[in-house]
Amino acid sequence: MPQIDERLLDDGEEIRRLDSRDYLRALATAGAQVRESVTLADEAGLSRLEREDRPRAVLVCALGGSAVVGDVLAVLAEAHGPVPVTHRATGPLPAWVGPLDLVVAVSLSGRAPGPVMLAAEAARRGAQLVTVGAAESPLAEVTLRARGVHVPVPAGVVASRTSTWAMLTPVLRACASVGVVDLEPPVVARLADVLDAQAEACRPSSESFVNPAKVAAAQLVETVPLVLGDGPLMGAAARRAASALARTARIPAMPGALPDNASQVVATFGGPYTAAAGRGVGSVGHGVRGVGGVGGGGRDIFADPFLDAPETPPLGLLVLREQGPGVPPGQGVLADTVLVEAREAGVRVHEVTSEQDHPVLRLAEVMALTDYLAAYAALGLGLDPSTNPHVANLRAADRP
Repeated sequence: MPQIDERLLDDGEEIRRLDSRDYLRALATAGAQVRESVTLADEAGLSRLEREDRPRAVLVCALGGSAVVGDVLAVLAEAHGPVPVTHRATGPLPAWVGPLDLVVAVSLSGRAPGPVMLAAEAARRGAQLVTVGAAESPLAEVTLRARGVHVPVPAGVVASRTSTWAMLTPVLRACASVGVVDLEPPVVARLADVLDAQAEACRPSSESFVNPAKVAAAQLVETVPLVLGDGPLMGAAARRAASALARTARIPAMPGALPDNASQVVATFGGPYTAAAGRGVGSVGHGVRGVGGVGGGGRDIFADPFLDAPETPPLGLLVLREQGPGVPPGQGVLADTVLVEAREAGVRVHEVTSEQDHPVLRLAEVMALTDYLAAYAALGLGLDPSTNPHVANLRAADRP
């Protein structure tokens, strides 16, 4: 059973040693990424989209760490208007894509074969084209030939896991310009401030008992985690969090969203991971708003690891919630029921709730926290959040 070393999380020197490529520092630049991306988008001529009609549909072409762009855009567009948003990682380009549609291709390096090929085919069919990626890349060349808009990513961003807002900000602004999502310029400015505030709260020098990301990491690392989002927006955040836990902390996590996955999640409360956890109920923890809980269980401090059977990790549940304008009044009722069931079953529960007054701000606040959570989970296990030899081997094998 994995065990987190909480002393590592407050040891600045050890964190710097483990974090070989300044992963935490890169996460802290999220607010700066938003501001610089706004400038780069303006310089690229993104404002000319304001003269265009609203597209019939939007196709987002992205893969790997960039795929979160399509997931987030689809949720925000569904809540705002009648324009459908779909996502593709690679070809073929759907047959319906044509001159009435907007194609958005995202690749941090500008070299991912799938997005580059899809963008080229979209340009051939006369679709409106917006791309985000490295300057002077194959993706930028495709867009230039098609007379589309290519927004370069800020200098210095090197990993999609820590550059979400460098990729997402231009896409949201482009789609806001053509009426696909609701995102006024003042909200973009506040978005950068929200990300800065979360970086301050989750900074490495903030001690474990007050740092919300460290608290969540300490509670969830020694569990089999489920990540549950309350509603479509937090469902997107849950999928992002599960991906971050797997990719950064090497912890497999199952994501879900309410109401669709309520039965699927609650069914696991009667399984072996809760039977081992016991039946006690506790009430400590922190969220964005300072809400959380641990339901029973925990390690048996008297267990002998040599004489007793190996201990089964308990089930953990990370619940992502939102409150604010646009949230349906009854949305939290089902989540409350799930939490009651979880605590009674002995599941270790941690809640994260954002009360920002715009969906994009709520999403940013929660996603930033879970990104830090995954980083601290890795560091608490003595792992480097920046690198993974197995992923490196996979990429090497995939090269021609």
